[in-house]
Order: sequence, then C-alpha cells, then structure tokens
Amino acid sequence: MTTYKDSAPTNGVITKTDATQGKLNLAQVFESIMGGNLNIRITAYDGSSAGPEDAEFGLNLKTPRGTTYLVTAPGDLGLARAYVAGDLELIGAHPGDPYGALQALASDLEFKRPSPLVLAQIARSLGIEHFKPIAPPPQEALPRWRRFAEGLRHSKARDAEVIHYHYDVSNTFYEWVLGPSMTYTCAVYPDHDASLETAQDNKYRLIFDKLRLKAGDRLLDIGCGWGGMVRYAARRGVKVLGVTLSAEQAEWAQQAIIDEGLSDLAEVRHSDYRDVPEAEFDAVSSIGLTEHIGVGNYPAYFSFMRDKLRVGGMLLNHCITRPDNGKNMRAGSFIDRYVFPDGELTGSGKIISKLQDIGGVEVIHEENLRYHYAMTLRDWNRNLVEHWDEAVAEVGEGTARLWGLYMAGCRIGFERDIVQLHHVLGVKLDAKGRQDLPLRPWWDA
Repeated sequence: MTTYKDSAPTNGVITKTDATQGKLNLAQVFESIMGGNLNIRITAYDGSSAGPEDAEFGLNLKTPRGTTYLVTAPGDLGLARAYVAGDLELIGAHPGDPYGALQALASDLEFKRPSPLVLAQIARSLGIEHFKPIAPPPQEALPRWRRFAEGLRHSKARDAEVIHYHYDVSNTFYEWVLGPSMTYTCAVYPDHDASLETAQDNKYRLIFDKLRLKAGDRLLDIGCGWGGMVRYAARRGVKVLGVTLSAEQAEWAQQAIIDEGLSDLAEVRHSDYRDVPEAEFDAVSSIGLTEHIGVGNYPAYFSFMRDKLRVGGMLLNHCITRPDNGKNMRAGSFIDRYVFPDGELTGSGKIISKLQDIGGVEVIHEENLRYHYAMTLRDWNRNLVEHWDEAVAEVGEGTARLWGLYMAGCRIGFERDIVQLHHVLGVKLDAKGRQDLPLRPWWDA
C-alpha cells in the first residue's frame, strides 16, 4: 500500500482517475513504472513511500539526479545508473552482495511502460527538467551506435578496447574478488560444501583431463585471463602458450609464471588470439572467450582453433550461453553498457552446429554447468563483502557497487535458467574422418 500526502490510489495502483487529480509524488511515480502489489518498500527524498512497511528489502531514491536517471532510461539501465551513482540505495542488503534484495525486487520489477495519460501526469508532476538526459556515471560504456561509429564491431582494435574496459579495472581489485586462483570463469564444484579455490582447481583438472593432456604436450589457451589454466597445465609438464588482450592480465600472469618457476614451460602473451603464429598444438582451450567473439565470427573462431591443432588434437570451448537458440543474441542494456560491451550470447545448440559446420572437427561431448556458475558468483560476492573497504579504496564506491550488483544479478540469471554455462569438447579428425579416442569418457566428472 502506498503512503501519500493527499489521497491514495485504489490497491496501490494508479488509475485513470488518480492520474488526473493533482501531482504524483515520487513513490507514485516509481510505482507506476514498477507496477502495483509491491513486496518491497520504496522511499523517496520527498517523504513519500510505497510498499509494506515491514518489508525486508527496499529501495530508497535519494536525489533528484536519480529521478532523472530513472525517467530518462526506464528499466534496468536507469536503475543501474542511479544505483552506481549512489542516487538509489538498496535497503536491507550489503552493496557487495545485494543478492537477497535483487531476488525480492525481481518479483516486482515489471517495467511496463505507463499509459500516455500517466506519462503526461508524471511529466507534469516531476517537471520537464527530469526528462532531459544527463551524463551517465563514468563507469558506463558508450552506447552501441557510438561504438559502431568509432570502430568496426569485433575488429582487433575494438575488441582490445572492450577487453581493456572490463578486465583492466585493477589486478588488486580482482585479487580480492576472485581469490588466490585469480580465475574469472565458472568453477566446477565437486560437492556443495567445496571452497571456491577447490572448485576452481577442480575446473582446471576437469579441462586438463578432457583434453587428454600429459607431460610433453603443447596447449594453446586463448583468452587465458590471469593464466590459471596455463599454470595448472605447466605444473604437470605441459608446454603452454596463453594469450589475452588485457595488458594487466598478461603482466600479472607472467609474473606469476616467474614466481612459480614455470618460465621454461609457460608463457602468457599480450596478443589477439588471431595473431598467434604457432600451430600443431595437442590441445586448444577457450575458457570464457566466446562471449566476446560475436556469433557472426564463430566460423572463423572455430576454424582458427581447428587449424592450430594437430590431427587427433582436442579442443574445449567453455562459455556462457542462452537456454535456447533464438535470434536474440545481444546482451541487455545494463550488461552491454556496464559489463560486457559488444557481448553476444546464443544457445549451446548453435555453438555446436557452428563448430560442426566448419568441417574436420567432431563434437564428442557437451555438458551444462549453470548451477556451478551460480555458486561461483555467490562466492565472488562473499569475497567482495569481505574486502569491501579495500575494494572501495582501490576502485571507488561506484565501481565496487557495480560489481556487487552485476555478480548478484548474474547469479539469479543462472539460477533461473536465463543463462547457462556449457563445455563443448571436440577432436580434429584426419583426412578420412577418423579419430582414435576411447569408446567412453575417460575423465572423472
């Protein structure tokens, strides 16, 4: 039920009659955007409120700038702008892990566009100044049309800029969030009680075993991040080349290789994977890169992986997917502008079909690990909460709040089957379509 200074609308929903009588207060405006029957509490700087007074979670609109963000970009983008800028506060949740609050919000946030009559009333109530777009928070990337104007999508230069935007935040910040493994991809938990570090080590063990690697083999790890897979394989006698477009990742990884005494076996190169000249690898792994490639570039991407393998060599592709193979591949506004600019996701079926269509590669296994990613994100949020003060000092409160929001929101996405995480395993065939693999899976799940 909404608290009003004048009269309240029936059942907390703004009706045609309500919209024609006087000005709406901020709670009414917010509620008209979100829909009625709120399970959360909404408060605003004008003193108005909406929703149950005893609600565990709520939203507090703190400033007029926050109102402008919400009005000029209705939906998740406006909420993100207001939240990252500090103009909108989540009540009842730590900013490093707002998972509980987001769960509660998810049942209320419908964001149905108000009728023209209600929109006109909102405009009269707020004043026209709130409908004039203002600069977004500095953490926001350029809109798609601006990025397109400034560089060809998925060109080497633009891909490098996108990777720099997301991954070159601060190695120190990532150490606090990701933990000692410095692994920014889905872990594989051997059981529900396993620690994040155990699960990340188990993920590398699983990929190593699936690729049938052994001492003396050669592995190419594209999009290698901070070199977790590179170092795991090198410790077991495999000669590994990792490549990343992030200069900060490459610098950190190379130092870790030196510190572990692995320089004779391991190298992390600051490079576009398309510029790797070496070939005849025994295996190629791609762990969390496909999301950045662009679906239209899959044929060239998978052809590159095939061409870098010897006959009989193995490849593994680990990436976030959609639960279907429909046409909607682009990320939503929040993810596109604040997390993964130019990111595209599609279903595992399309990934498998694109890999099969290049020829010369046989897909022999795939599996979905989406619940493991939800658990991974849970543990990253916990790490951020534990190191909140240091994270804010390192990257600023806005960026720290953004990461807490992003990770908690993605956790909900994996839990609700909005996104998934798939491993696809393949082998390079000889000229007659033959391979010499065991009849059944040879790895421990």
